[in-house]
Amino acid sequence: MIRLNDIRQVYFLGIGGIGMSALARYFKHAGCLVSGYDRTESELTRQLQVEGIVIHYDDRPEWLSSHLQGKGVLVVYTPAVPAELGERVWLEQQKFPMLKRSEVLGLICNELRCCAVAGTHGKTSVSTMLAHLLHQSSLGCTAFLGGISKNYQSNLLLHATSSWAVAEADEFDRSFLRLFSELAVITSMDSDHLDIYGNQDAIVQSFHDFVAQIKPDGALIYKKGLAVDQSRNGKIRYFSYALKEQADFYAENIQLVNEAYHFDLVYPEGRIENMELNYPGLMNVENAVAACALALLAGVAEDELKVALADYHGVKRRFDIQYRDEQYVLIDDYAHHPEELKATITSVRDMFPGRKLTGIFQPHLYSRTRDFATEFAAQLDRLDEVILLDIYPAREQPIPGVSSRVIFDQLKSGAKQLVGKEKLPEIVKQVEPGVILMMGAGDIATMVEPIKNSLQEITHV
Repeated sequence: MIRLNDIRQVYFLGIGGIGMSALARYFKHAGCLVSGYDRTESELTRQLQVEGIVIHYDDRPEWLSSHLQGKGVLVVYTPAVPAELGERVWLEQQKFPMLKRSEVLGLICNELRCCAVAGTHGKTSVSTMLAHLLHQSSLGCTAFLGGISKNYQSNLLLHATSSWAVAEADEFDRSFLRLFSELAVITSMDSDHLDIYGNQDAIVQSFHDFVAQIKPDGALIYKKGLAVDQSRNGKIRYFSYALKEQADFYAENIQLVNEAYHFDLVYPEGRIENMELNYPGLMNVENAVAACALALLAGVAEDELKVALADYHGVKRRFDIQYRDEQYVLIDDYAHHPEELKATITSVRDMFPGRKLTGIFQPHLYSRTRDFATEFAAQLDRLDEVILLDIYPAREQPIPGVSSRVIFDQLKSGAKQLVGKEKLPEIVKQVEPGVILMMGAGDIATMVEPIKNSLQEITHV
């Protein structure tokens, strides 16, 4: 059995992933020798290298033989790393201790009072918000996030003395079943990852297994309307939350004032008046209700909560306003599931009523495109203009007959284009003034700067 105190050196296969990089930073801070491999260089891997972590981008088993030696070595890998990768094969042959990212996260968080944030969408926003609320309070916390917090410019928060941990509980590959939390939230249980689960019933069952692992005397907060089976764990408390609908935790008197949301937070013990969220998107008010609910249950005081929420700056690539002038607003968002597109588009319409809305969407995964093509088309049809990119494959090989065209052909809008992303800087020069919304979980973010440059050229002519 691997014990954290025995680990001296950690090697990461797939170190550039958002969850993997947080663990790499954790072990680096703990004084371990940390290194890793990733297939592609990114802004995140470059930052890890600046922090003193050695990374290479080619498959080099021979490098490992001279760098991984002695006791106390742990190899951490992600399921996205191919089984046939030379380094992985060599490491398995040498019988180094190897754990999945989710197993290592469980090792760390299960020794602390864990707040686990689960859901097929919304978990990164809620977990980052919760981490900020706890971190700014007298409780403090360590947090492993699925995005880069704008408040801290990192996906890892550390606290020397706090007993609390915040973890994003990922349902992919049933990873969240490695967490045994004291407090938890479920934001959604929509159909997704059907390549793993097969059907919606299996997804719901997995979430119920997650609930069953919450520690006795703990609590679950769930979005009102979700079919949570409370009989799976009779030793915990259950609380519902909602945006406006009456629930155990919900918002009242929501007002948008100078693009900041003001609302009253109603909860079982009373009401906190005039909460302020200076981060755009009505969906983020709902996320704030969930995060505040967990924070209050953990013991954060009302006045601490109010101050911290007003100082929340958000997450990179979550309703991230990248550019703004008198003619254009450019928003970058991670939305990659039909329900996420729905929430993001609705929030943009709410925030910028009457403005033309052009969406640039990069589908993520062949399997997700195949499974939800009709739903994607329905949400994209809510835009005034659609620019659709090729599928970002991530961990998958192509599926015969599946391309972005299966979405494109179902779009009813006459204002639609199917293009390669390298053409975007020129195409956006033809887009009429309004809001441009970039959506996707792939490498669409690499086009933010070129598109900003194009918009600046237009407006400074």
